[in-house]
Amino acid sequence: HDLYEVPFDRVCMHEFVASATKQKAAGVTARDVAKRILDFGMHAPTVYFPLVVPEALMIEPTETESLDSLDAFVEVMRTIDEECRRSPDTVLAAPHNTPVQRPDEVAAARRPVLRWVGAE
Repeated sequence: HDLYEVPFDRVCMHEFVASATKQKAAGVTARDVAKRILDFGMHAPTVYFPLVVPEALMIEPTETESLDSLDAFVEVMRTIDEECRRSPDTVLAAPHNTPVQRPDEVAAARRPVLRWVGAE
């Protein structure tokens, strides 16, 4: 609880919800944290759900994840928290290591491409 807010005081069997409200003080949002996780080769969590949790990060590891992989995820979250404090621009510009950086989500919603058209 020292790095990310934990909004619920009870255990859930299959998911964990944290809040990036502490990171928001550095101008970093839950979406930014999720994008930065991609740089470490891990799946980004669901963001902004549940709606009642500000800056929500819903982490849902599968049952087959090992303790080592969960520990590695925790270390990534610690690293990102430190980056938020020391070099927030690193997090704000993430992802750095993916073929597509940050698509224009507004354009995607307003002008969706609902089918693929291959080259002739």
